[in-house]
This record gives sequence, structure tokens and C-alpha cells, in this order.
Amino acid sequence: MSYLLIAEDDEDDRFLATEAFKKSGSIIPLRFVNDGEELIDLLESEVKKSNELPYLILLDLNMPKKDGRECLLEIKQNPLLRKIPIIVFTTSNLPEDIAKTYDLGVNSYINKPVDFKELINIFSQLSTYWFQTVKLPTSN
Repeated sequence: MSYLLIAEDDEDDRFLATEAFKKSGSIIPLRFVNDGEELIDLLESEVKKSNELPYLILLDLNMPKKDGRECLLEIKQNPLLRKIPIIVFTTSNLPEDIAKTYDLGVNSYINKPVDFKELINIFSQLSTYWFQTVKLPTSN
């Protein structure tokens, strides 16, 4: 089984995501990157080493070094990476952020909930939909 890659610069949000995934019953391996540069570096490194790419990316928009919009554009322009589904997972509810990310090729846009139970529910639904229901093309 591949892994879920979460691009999130906030340490507390990474902790909450880890705990919510555990409580959702999901057994999907999680991997985190702290900023956009680290995200792109990791993906490019995985391609060079012919390692397994993430099955899904949860992408925060407002990260240091390289924001989520820049990362989304780079990933979707790269023929070796563009098939990886990306879900924007952010606090931004701005219509222009939603429109721009869909224009760039995001698969879904979800606002981070403020309630931990709702976070568990979202992660449970993500796990069921993306890891059990959806059929994605294989790498290469």
C-alpha cells in the first residue's frame, strides 16, 4: 500500500492529523513534509529513485518557502507526477483560492475543520473514498 503525503507547516496540525487518522480507524501510512520546497524535493527524489509515489497528497496552501499553489502548478505540469490526486486542505475559504486551485488541477478542496470530531470524520471519509473506492492509474 502506498502512503498519504501531507504537506503541512504547522506542527500542531500535523499532530492533530496523525491523531485523527488513528481515531478514524485508517491504516494508511502517513508521511509529512513541512513546506513546499520539501514537498517538491521529496517527489522528485522518489521519481529519481523509482520509489513508490504517494497515493494522495493533502496540500496546505499557505506554507513557507513555496506555497501550495506553486507546488500544485509544478506537480500538475510534471508528467511523472500529475496523476497523483491532490486535495487542498486549508483554512482559506476565499473564493479566489478555490477557483485558482481548481484551475491548476486540484482534485478536491476541503476547509480544515475547527472541531476534532469533524476532522476524524473527514479523514475517515477520505480514507474510504480515496483508498477503497477510487481506482487510479498505476505509476508510469
